[in-house]
Amino acid sequence: MIKRLSTKDKNFLSSLEKLLDYRGSVDYEKVSNDVDDILKKIRLEGDSALLSLTEKLDGQKYSSISELEVVDFDGSLQQVPKKLKNALEISAQRIRTYHNRQVQESWEYVDDKEIRLGQKVTALDTVGIYVPGGTACYPSSVLMNAIPAKVAGVRQIIMVVPAPNRELSREVLAAAELSGVSRIFKIGGAQAIGALAYGTSSVPKVDKIVGPGNLYVATAKSKVFGTVGIDMMAGPSEVLIICDGKTPVDWIAMDLLAQAEHDEKAQAILVSQDADFLNSVEGRLKILATEMPRSKVMLTSLREKGALIKVETLKEAIDIANVVAPEHLELSVENARSYVDSIRNAGALFIGRYTPESFGDYCAGTNHVLPTSGSARFSSALGVSDFQKKTSIVECSEQGAKHLSEIAAAIGMVEGLDAHAMSALMRGKG
Repeated sequence: MIKRLSTKDKNFLSSLEKLLDYRGSVDYEKVSNDVDDILKKIRLEGDSALLSLTEKLDGQKYSSISELEVVDFDGSLQQVPKKLKNALEISAQRIRTYHNRQVQESWEYVDDKEIRLGQKVTALDTVGIYVPGGTACYPSSVLMNAIPAKVAGVRQIIMVVPAPNRELSREVLAAAELSGVSRIFKIGGAQAIGALAYGTSSVPKVDKIVGPGNLYVATAKSKVFGTVGIDMMAGPSEVLIICDGKTPVDWIAMDLLAQAEHDEKAQAILVSQDADFLNSVEGRLKILATEMPRSKVMLTSLREKGALIKVETLKEAIDIANVVAPEHLELSVENARSYVDSIRNAGALFIGRYTPESFGDYCAGTNHVLPTSGSARFSSALGVSDFQKKTSIVECSEQGAKHLSEIAAAIGMVEGLDAHAMSALMRGKG
């Protein structure tokens, strides 16, 4: 049911590389061409293209753009069950508290040459957040994308979310109200990304687009980058668990299944030096999966993308984690904190036996929009800084200008930029 690998295998590294190739048999050229056509149509035809593409691709016919906009969603929070309302409110507060610590402030200083230098931090004006909604509702995605934007000081948050049955779930609307979303449009796919990037008569053009989506959404985001900012190129979700064999078998098996239930391309990997533990987990996976509503998705994910990896030592396990650079990394081992400094590449770390990745998905307070497909080697979780821009500040006194003029001129001349040099020298002469 699930691949078994061992670091003692002669072809282990090539097998691992093949396992991590999330592209598989997808025809990316076709996806890219389809997205190009969609974006071109949105750019040229605006609202009319939104209506026709929503009918063609989502099977939902609207007579006007006004039907696509959720005009009034205030009060949605009061319409959800009390238990969920409390859960959303607590989660939102924890997310807000965590992200408040990320806020960067403007700063300045004056050096001994009377030159003032600084950095002005400004929030983006308008942000678009994409919330998946084709097969399920994801209020957590609303919280994770909108709250950091509000904490940063973004003035307007435009949310797009597909509505297969023309209506949005009250849970998603409740999360939007709780998070401070400004406007909501019932559109999805590449056409929603195009509308946010280029703007239409009805949908505002935004400064940045954030939020996860399917392959068409991710491809569209990559193509509009430069016209607008984007958070990251997200691939299928993934978890790598390092366990020493002392955590309850069902805990680890369920953590793997929790990842596998995202979709059939999600990846769940367990690494351990305990062969008996790996065998026990494998035995429980199918049994536990059959009890779950999304068992078919789970089993397909485990069969096609999952793996149980036998290592000789925990150090080998750490080395593998740094190569994989997983979106989520669980350290379910004794003295887990002692291994944290050894982890160089991971989107989010979950330390100890009592910290499942699902806490991070919903309510720990950290952000669940994370780098995937190995991009944790150079990228980070979505945060407040994604919604702030930084402007450099330079202010010279007459003394400061005299100090910098000869230096700037010397460098300008060697680069063959004489006007740069003369501009600097003129200031130096006063």
